[in-house]
Amino acid sequence: MTTKLVTFEDGKGQRAGVLLDDGRVLDLAAVAIGTLAGQTGDMLSLIEAGPAVLAAARALAAEPPPAAVLDAGAVRLLAPIPRPRRNVFCVGRNYMDHVAEGDRTRGIEKSELPKYPQFFTKAPECVIGPEETIPDHAGVTQWLDYEVELAAVIGREGRDIPADRALDHVFGWTVANDVTGRDLQRRHGQWFKGKSLDRSCPLGPWIVPAAELDALDTGIRCRVNGEIRQESRTSKMIFDVREIIRQLSMGFTLRPGDVVITGTPEGVGYAMQPPQTLKDGDAVECEIDGIGTLRNAVRAGL
Repeated sequence: MTTKLVTFEDGKGQRAGVLLDDGRVLDLAAVAIGTLAGQTGDMLSLIEAGPAVLAAARALAAEPPPAAVLDAGAVRLLAPIPRPRRNVFCVGRNYMDHVAEGDRTRGIEKSELPKYPQFFTKAPECVIGPEETIPDHAGVTQWLDYEVELAAVIGREGRDIPADRALDHVFGWTVANDVTGRDLQRRHGQWFKGKSLDRSCPLGPWIVPAAELDALDTGIRCRVNGEIRQESRTSKMIFDVREIIRQLSMGFTLRPGDVVITGTPEGVGYAMQPPQTLKDGDAVECEIDGIGTLRNAVRAGL
């Protein structure tokens, strides 16, 4: 059974839990005794508490106490980390075929592949959860686009992390959609503005613990209105997660709860012929095998 760690909301506020196979949610705060005492008020607390608390939560999910289980209809899933403490760390141009499709749109026969990860960030306020709506930002951008990405959630603090120890610092994996205003991205000569529009970072629907998924080689895809637009494997990254963490942490301390999204494969809307960017009413599904599907709709006037 895959462990699905969630942040949920009900009439009593936001809390951390585990999504059970039947769609109900184990409220970890309702069983916060022993190892879990004082450690599960929210997802960041759970991450910072370390492996023993995660193991205890997984054991409870296998045999959940009935009194701590909430019906699916009584809760709403949020982004697993609704408000990261720091900017979301991102990597651009990290799949070879995505680099190639970008070259085609600019009339370049073949550009040189990146020698180093191309880092940028999205503001933490951009994060939204599953089933939440993405604004179309009409009047700000005419080229709103989708990008399915694997997200690594850091679980252990570290700086100058070697590649062969990088995965030891990952708490778990989730799905991200790096929604982008392409014209803004190009206009400003760097990526922050085009990547940090309000509500432009859907994240979720849950976190799968690092040990439960080989994220170095798993399927990744995006559908818009049911049509597959992107489909690849994480093994096709130019810089895999280990190398991303190694280079990002050089002289820079990564902290528990940091979110690192790792690049998108080919098939983005602006590179299609004709271009197919996002518009009011579009339904976007970002899916990674072994994690799940993150669903969001685009709406005007938000």
